[in-house]
Amino acid sequence: MASIFSKIAAGEIPSYKVAENTDYLAFLDIFPLTRGHALVIPKKEVDYLFDLDQETYAGLMEFARKVALAIGEVIPCKRVGVAVLGLEVPHAHIHLVPLNSENDIDFSRPKLQFSQEEFAATAKLIAAAV
Repeated sequence: MASIFSKIAAGEIPSYKVAENTDYLAFLDIFPLTRGHALVIPKKEVDYLFDLDQETYAGLMEFARKVALAIGEVIPCKRVGVAVLGLEVPHAHIHLVPLNSENDIDFSRPKLQFSQEEFAATAKLIAAAV
């Protein structure tokens, strides 16, 4: 059965895309820790990041780097943090989280809520910087 991320990559479920190419996709997390919190996935469905083949893994990391640099350009933050949890969705993914403090990447905190308009504006801003 396809993961929710595979369905997003296939366009079956809408998302707030910030970057995409033939192999990878980045979109805003709809349960964000901070404004601009994005997920980066390979379109190829593999459960665990470290089970990806070397080429896909390296490509994913380079794609995530481009997205992280764009986030850092347009979202006020000191750094863009990287987290790999992989427990909630069985599809390899990387969290990119704009950080102003270490608490910003605490996944046990309550998630932020934004309107559809706020998500769309943030996605557009990041996408323009990629």
